[in-house]
Amino acid sequence: MQSFRSISSVHSTQPILCPTHSPSTSAAGEPSPMITSGKPTPPRFKRSSPRKKSQLRSRRLAPGETEAAGSSALARAPLPSSSMEMEAVPRALPREFFEVDALDLAPRLLGKFLRRDEVVLRITEVEAYRPNDSACHGRFGITARTAPVFGPGGHAYVYLCYGLHMMLNVVADMEGVGAAVLIRSCSPVSGLNTIQQRRGQLTEKPVLLTGPGKVGQALGLSTDWSNHPLYTPGGLEVLDGPEPESILVGPRVGIDYASPEHVAAPWRFAIAGTRWISAPRNTLRPR
Repeated sequence: MQSFRSISSVHSTQPILCPTHSPSTSAAGEPSPMITSGKPTPPRFKRSSPRKKSQLRSRRLAPGETEAAGSSALARAPLPSSSMEMEAVPRALPREFFEVDALDLAPRLLGKFLRRDEVVLRITEVEAYRPNDSACHGRFGITARTAPVFGPGGHAYVYLCYGLHMMLNVVADMEGVGAAVLIRSCSPVSGLNTIQQRRGQLTEKPVLLTGPGKVGQALGLSTDWSNHPLYTPGGLEVLDGPEPESILVGPRVGIDYASPEHVAAPWRFAIAGTRWISAPRNTLRPR
């Protein structure tokens, strides 16, 4: 006879009720259908469909709780609205898309996709840095570090911040201008396991990708990616995506060294209604 442990482990979704008595006959004196003259017949259990089992299992797990083999609950949960299990792969954006003023390029990048191998992110927050901007790296002129920001529009500019964080910028405008758009935040679309491993966080919360250093880490970037054309297939790419319905604007973050005019300039852009935006959020207003 099966033990209670073995039965409950197979049929954990069906509670086992233990009656206090087991009459051998019915009220009419007929033998009970559950009792025979020989050994008692074990109860039959109705098998749940795989879909129902999956639904029941997902209801039992608390948010963020992991299953066996170290998989995260987020791996089963639907990702943000831009799920990359798409019917058609988005097209790469042409070089001309990037050859505009950084202040025009920044909001146009919202909703677009960043792809490196199996990792795909949706851009949710950006900042524009322009020529003659006292917060832009171009203010130093062309140096070994800043040379990529003076490169062609649509190329990557990746720099190391505080010796820790890889910051991804999309070079804007024409070659020699010295302007770029910083990618501040993204939402995950595909390659979640790789993102979590690189970030060292098994979480479904926006903390995974809200901040420019987190984006660079999730993509596995280094300064070697500077000068890489983002409009060519393979490697690191910017792909087309739907425009957001509404946009938030506000002053850029962490540029207290700049002139008061540039500190206050509303050159930070974010998708309205998403949680995947870095702090501070209270400085953002509808565009």
